[in-house]
Amino acid sequence: MQNPLILAVETSGRMGSVAIAITDQLLAETAFSAPMRHSSEIFPAVCGLLDRFNRKPQEIEHIYISAGPGSFTGLRIAVTMAKIMNLANAVKIVAVDTLDVIAANAADCITEEKNSEINKIAAIIDAKRGQFFIAAYQYKRQSSAMPCANNIRNTQRAIPQTDNGRWEKILPDCLISASEFLRQFAGTAEPVWLLGEGLVYHKDKFKADNIRILDEKYWNPTAAKVLSLGWHKALQGRFADAMTLVPNYIRKPEAEKKETIDSKQQIVNS
Repeated sequence: MQNPLILAVETSGRMGSVAIAITDQLLAETAFSAPMRHSSEIFPAVCGLLDRFNRKPQEIEHIYISAGPGSFTGLRIAVTMAKIMNLANAVKIVAVDTLDVIAANAADCITEEKNSEINKIAAIIDAKRGQFFIAAYQYKRQSSAMPCANNIRNTQRAIPQTDNGRWEKILPDCLISASEFLRQFAGTAEPVWLLGEGLVYHKDKFKADNIRILDEKYWNPTAAKVLSLGWHKALQGRFADAMTLVPNYIRKPEAEKKETIDSKQQIVNS
C-alpha cells in the first residue's frame, strides 16, 4: 500500500465532518458549521480540504466512512458518496462502525484527563421512541506477555490497540432502552462511563449507581476517528464491496417500515 490519499467521512451524527490524510497521517479535518448540514456542506468541505493541499478529487485512493448505526439520511449520504467514487475512480472503501468511532474518543479522555478509572465504557446514540443504539467496551491493560500494540495481526479489535492495552467489545451493537441497559450494567463492580450523542437530550435516563458520564466534548463521532479505525482495517485488506455496501441501520428506516406496513395492509384488504 503506497501512501494512499484518504478521504474520511463522518455523517452518521448530528455534527458532520470530513478529513483527508496520507496513510494514517491526518492532514486536516473540517467540521460542518451546524448540526444536520451534511447534504449542503459535505462537497464544499471536501473540495476546500483538497484545494488547501493542492490535491484533485481523482487523486483520492481510499474513502473511509462511518457506516452506522446513526442518522438514516446521513448514512445514505456517506454510502452513496463512497459508491460513486468507487465507480468513477475505483476508490477503495472502508466502512467502520459508528459506535466504535464514538468509543474511540475514550482514549483521548484517558490521555487528556489522566483518568485511570475509565476501564468500561458504553457508546450511546439516540434511536428515537425511547430506544438507543448502544455498544459497550472493556479495557484490557497491557501485560508483558501481551503482543506488541503495533502487531497488525492483533488489530481485529473494535477499537485499535493502544500502547497500554486494548478495548474489547463486550456488548455488540444493539437497540435497547435505557432501562434495559441499566439492568445489565448499573450493578457492575466497576463504573461504566458513557459517551455519545444519545446523551444530549437523554442523559437523565441513564442516572444510576456506578454510571458515569464523560465530558460532552468526547460525545461526537469525528472524521479523524473514522480515519484511525479505517486505516487499521485497510492494513488488513478489509475493504468493503461497493456493490453490496449498505448502511448499518440496525433497524429499518421509517420509509421502509411504512412500505412494509402498507403492503401487509393491502394483503389483508385483498
